[in-house]
Amino acid sequence: MPRVVRKLRNWTARFLDLPQDVVQNVPRITMIGGIQLTVENHRGVLHFSPDTLRLAMERGELEITGTELVIRNIGAEEVFVEGTITGVKLSAGGASNH
Repeated sequence: MPRVVRKLRNWTARFLDLPQDVVQNVPRITMIGGIQLTVENHRGVLHFSPDTLRLAMERGELEITGTELVIRNIGAEEVFVEGTITGVKLSAGGASNH
């Protein structure tokens, strides 16, 4: 994303008091204990098993690890996971290819 566009989005977010995840299209991750996780602004599922969930993000990947992971709900930009969550790792990278 060009630097001017990024600066304009940041300024707009501050001026209008908007959340950064909405303006910059970055992930919003909400975790309840170690048993529930909601990820907003994902770009698709790259891999799923009972131990690992990898999601494509606008810039990189998000890896959720644990045991007995289950996708309870998935939408175009939101996924809800339950199980014993032991790790969440965001890896920065280029734009995802999906």
